[in-house]
This record gives sequence, structure tokens and C-alpha cells, in this order.
Amino acid sequence: MASEEELFASVDALLEEEPQLPPPAERARLREAAGITQARLALALKTSTQTVKNYENGRSEPKSPRLEAYQRLLKGWAAKYPAHGAPVPPSASAPPTPSPARPVPASAPPAPAPAPPAPADTPRPEAPSQPPTPAAESSPPGTAPAPTPPHAPHPPYRRTPASSRRPATKTVATPAADPRYPHGPLLVLDGDGSAYGVDGIVLDCPAASVPQLVEWTLRESGIGAPRLHRNGKDSDPLVVLTPAAAVRLGLPERLEGREQRRSLRLPHDHPVVAQVKKAGWQLTQRGFGPWARIYRKAREDQRQCVQLAVLPWDALDERSWPGVTEMEPPEIARVLGVYARRVLTPRGSTAVSGLELMTALRPPTRAVRDETTGNWVPGHNPGSLGTQPVDPAPPEATPEHPVVVDSGWNGGFLDEEAYQWVRDVDLLSDEECHLPYAVGLDLNTAFLAAAARLTVGLSGPEHFVGPQFNPKIPGSWLVDLSHVELDPRLPSPFTPSGEPPAGPAWYQTHTVAYAQELGYNVRPLEAYLRRATGAYLDPWHDRLKTAYVDTLADLGVTRDLDDREFLVAMERHKDTDPALAAVLTAIKATVKGGIGKLRERPQGRHYKQGERWPALERPTWRPDIRAAVISKARVNMHRKLLNMAKLTGRYPLAVLSDCVVYPSPGPSPLDFLPYAASGKPQPGGFRLGPTPGLAKPEGVQEMLWAVDLMEKGLNPARHVKGGDAVLDDGE
Repeated sequence: MASEEELFASVDALLEEEPQLPPPAERARLREAAGITQARLALALKTSTQTVKNYENGRSEPKSPRLEAYQRLLKGWAAKYPAHGAPVPPSASAPPTPSPARPVPASAPPAPAPAPPAPADTPRPEAPSQPPTPAAESSPPGTAPAPTPPHAPHPPYRRTPASSRRPATKTVATPAADPRYPHGPLLVLDGDGSAYGVDGIVLDCPAASVPQLVEWTLRESGIGAPRLHRNGKDSDPLVVLTPAAAVRLGLPERLEGREQRRSLRLPHDHPVVAQVKKAGWQLTQRGFGPWARIYRKAREDQRQCVQLAVLPWDALDERSWPGVTEMEPPEIARVLGVYARRVLTPRGSTAVSGLELMTALRPPTRAVRDETTGNWVPGHNPGSLGTQPVDPAPPEATPEHPVVVDSGWNGGFLDEEAYQWVRDVDLLSDEECHLPYAVGLDLNTAFLAAAARLTVGLSGPEHFVGPQFNPKIPGSWLVDLSHVELDPRLPSPFTPSGEPPAGPAWYQTHTVAYAQELGYNVRPLEAYLRRATGAYLDPWHDRLKTAYVDTLADLGVTRDLDDREFLVAMERHKDTDPALAAVLTAIKATVKGGIGKLRERPQGRHYKQGERWPALERPTWRPDIRAAVISKARVNMHRKLLNMAKLTGRYPLAVLSDCVVYPSPGPSPLDFLPYAASGKPQPGGFRLGPTPGLAKPEGVQEMLWAVDLMEKGLNPARHVKGGDAVLDDGE
């Protein structure tokens, strides 16, 4: 039997292993007894208020040296303010339970009330949607769900020892309301096993391999997001891997190969791929790339799918997520968390996410009762594109599409693209040439504005010969608009180059309707029209518009600003909060990329013309919808250009998609935009403001600079910002 001295020595060794803290509820009691706020305690500990909240609700633990300082403070308070008249001895942290706070001794008081609301200067969070009743998934991602009973409760969250955890930073969004996903939509995993989530959450992830990470994510992490539509699917949990985490899990630091970077994948015989398959998991047909989906068939009415985003493999494109990969893991979690709650949990590039958002808001199926059996089965969801792909009409397709190659079509194609137009320098007046400045205006998310209340076809095309034009029917029309005469100082509204059409050509409904609006008679020769129609993009537009406007407001650009205040706010908004500025860029990229994905072209050097490519198997491969959006956006731009000429007598120098450059007597848009005597903007022309379709400053240069570019055949709208602009052509 061990002696008393040996037992005491063994116990003393345990006490010296790590400073011990009282239970979370007791920490909060002691702080409140001392009359100290969480914010003041955070200042003393050199951390954030959210981190202190995490200490007091059991979500995270401090790490040395903050651990020793916090323990010393709590011991001092415990001596002054004992519970029920007796000091409370410090105890080791107990295993967490499904409740936010850990169990406390019977003698301890109840847990404190929830923390007060964030101060007024905190950016406004996105209100989470009410979680609808989930539907079962018994097939790989992307298949239509069948109606089933609700999910079982999420398994309890279990935390590993706190010694390896690091303090977290404050985030923008608030925790998800869905109790199945207490820790938000995603985590960013670092090399030491710390998994950073939204709102400063830090979890300990013990996984040492990809299969272990997937198991831990589904069973213990508590992450995910509720569906955006009651007939849709919950968002699968997303784990973002930093370079250190990727190496820890056995993944290579870089993907190398001759294919395009976005097409690179781990080889099928890579050890990590073998581990995944050996553990009974599957990869989608896209394999293990920058965005990998790992899944099993649904079990107990719950999806079993986890998505990984590998940062060192360029999962986050710098053009869509500027500066994000250089941020610390807590900030990356903050950026992606705000995007997830305002848009959706990222599922790939912003283009992929834009397309997935359409389906998430307009699910292809809903539960309907089979009258013969009485069972609930998947049925078509009205207003959606359904579950089966629809081939386009030949003029709506691309030259390599099978409907073109197999039919030998040579009747021309729709050319509904964004503007790339420069005015002929010979049409510049002396007065314009003597103006000192060339000022650029950019329309906020022009494609998103065009998607508002846009009626598109929901069914396949039908061919008509000699139809009467109807502006309410979406489709493609073969019509001659070469007789339409417009001021040559403006671009033609019928071609992306701005040059007048030379004869009959295919146009989308909005383009033909605009010719009619201008007072010209239109007589279509042929048409491909769709009987089933609807405002398919409405919920997509509404959600993205709200995300865009709310994020701009968080950056200080609000709707209540007058035009001068708006210009000042736009000047500094990107410096207000780089993380939210990155979210704003991602939202804009989601709009443009989502529209471009509607006509995704074949990729890869092995493709042969006339073969079907994977994108054609999606119901959302709809080039006619893309054409409708771009046609309406271009018509909207021309309408403003025409109204500006009528209101001010000014004509543009150049247009590039949603950017237009005007000669100006001053360096500000206020120097040439039309205003009434009351000071209010004149309707019909360009107006400044933060909402989609309104304008913001793009840049200013000298007029001589713009004329010099025009003489060289270059577009000033591409360079007015001070560098090469990306062509926003929807691809």
C-alpha cells in the first residue's frame, strides 16, 4: 500500500500540471460579484469581450500566459466573495454537455443571464432564417431530397483538453438560431488543432487524418446551417484548412500539374484518397481538389457530408476574396461566417456559390402526396427549373454544343453580351476636348439590378415562324433592327460593340422590346419561345441585394447619406474594415459568377467539339436566362445614357459593361450629374447611391489621357480606375 507521503506527492504533481480554474458559471459569478464588466475584464486580460464570454459559457479556455493571470484574478475574487459564505475550491474543467454552460456543483448559484446586446457601433448581424423541417437525404450531394420526418437532435458537443486552445477574436455575425448547429456554419482549422468558428468560438479538433476530421465534424463540431427554403436542403458543414492544417492531415502543400489550377486534383492513388475510401467515405466525381466533398449515404435521416476548402490550393481566389488568405484563422472564419449567413455557406468558387444559391432558394422538388399509395414523394416545385436539364434552342447555344454540331446549325447566335464601346474621336466636340477631366461612374451590381422582377422561361424552347412580337414572352427573336437610327455619340443598344446592326440577327426579348420602346416597328422572322415562365431569380436577387446593402452599411455607406456624404463614405469604406470589404467583394463576385455559370463553357484540353460536358447535365445550364439578364442590363445602361443626353447634353466617351466615362468640368460626379433646382437628382439619369442599379465613382483622369487612349483604340473605361479593370461579361 502506498504511504501517505507518496499519495500527497502524486496529488501535488497533478496540481502542478496545469493551473486549475473554477467552472464557467462560477467565473461569471465572481466577476459580477466584483462589479466588473466583461469588457473591462477583457481589457485587463488583453483580449476581446467575446473571448471573455467564451470563458464564462464554457466554449473556450484561456491559454498560457493568460491562463495563469486569469486564475490569479479568480482566486483573489473567490477569497473576497465566497459562494454562500464559503470559499469555492477551484476544480478541473468537467466535460461539456449539450447545454452552453458546464455543470456546476449544487452549492453554486445558477448561470448568469445572457450577455447584453452588442454596442451600437457593432456592425449589424444578419438575422438567421427560421429553420424549416429538414428532409432526408439518401443519395450523394446534388440529388433531390425525398420528404421524411425531421432530423434527430445533433449529438452532444464534446471538447478535448483546453491546453492547446488559443484565445479567439470577436466576429460580426451572431450565433445560429438552429439548435442542431450551435457553433455556426463553418470552422477554420489551424495546424495546432484549433478550429475557429464564428463569434470567437474556438474548438479543439483532435483529428490527425482526413477521415478522422470528417467523423469529428459530423459527430462533435456542431456546425452546419439550416436550409434557405422549406423544400430545400441544409448546408453541409464546411471546414477550411490552413496550410499548416493541410500538412498535418497528410495533404501536399501545393497541387501541381499542367491542367488549369481550378481543375487540379489529388491523384486517385494518393494516400489521403486511399484513407478516405478505406474508411468507407466517398468523394464526388470532382475528386479531392481545392473544394472537396466527402460523404456517405444518409443515416437516421441525417445527411453525412462534409466539405473541405484547402487554402494552400487556392480555394479562395484572390480576385473574389482579396487579402483573406493572408489573414489569421479567426479573421478568415469571420469573413466566411458573415458571407455564409448573408449569402450561403461557400460551396466552391463564388461563381459556384452564386449558382448553388439559385437552387437553394428555388429547390427543384417539394413533397407531394401520391394519390394511389398515400405516400409522400418528391414532386416538381412550381417556379423552379426542375430536376432535368433542358437543351437550349440552337441560336441560344454555344458553337460547340451538341444541338449545334449535330444539326449543322448556321443560322447565327444570340450576341447578348456586356458593352465594350468607345466613341469615335472624330465625334468629340471642341467643348468636350477642352474639359479638364474624364470621370468614371460604375453601376452597383448591374447584373443583380437587371435580375429584379425578370421574367424568364422555365420550360424548353418552341420554334415559331413569323410570330407577332410580344414583350411579355421570354425567348429569342430573329429580327432586323438595322433600320433603327440613333445618335452616333451613343452606343447602339442592340450590340455589345455599340456598332449598329447590319441586318437580321437574334435578340433576346428585352432588346427587341427596347427597339419598340424607342418607337420603331419590329417584325420578327422567327422565334424560339417558352410557354412556362416565371420570376425565377427573384429570391436570388432579394437575398443578394440585402447582403450587398447590409455589408455596405456596415462599412459606413448607408442609404440615408446625401450625395456628398456618399462620395466621402465610398472613398474610405474599404479601409473601415478589410474583412467586411472582402465580404463585399465576394458578394459582387457571387452575382457576376452566378450569372456566368448559367452558360459555363467546356473546360480541359481533352474536350472535343460536339461532346457533352458536365455542366450540360445541370438544370441550371440555361444560356437563355443569362442572355436575358445581360440584355436587360445593357438596355438599362443605354436608357440612362439616352436620358443623360436629354437632361444634360453630355455624351459618354466609353462604356465597359457597367462602367461609363464622361467628360467633366470637375473631378467629381457632382460636376456633371443632373440635379433639380431643389438639389434632388433628376430621375432617369445616373444617380449616386449604395443600392443595386445606382452609381458610384469609378475613378477620375485627365481628359487628355482619355483622348489619347481613344486614339489608340483603347477603352478609357477599362483604365479610369488606375489599372486594368476585369471585364464583367458574366463569364
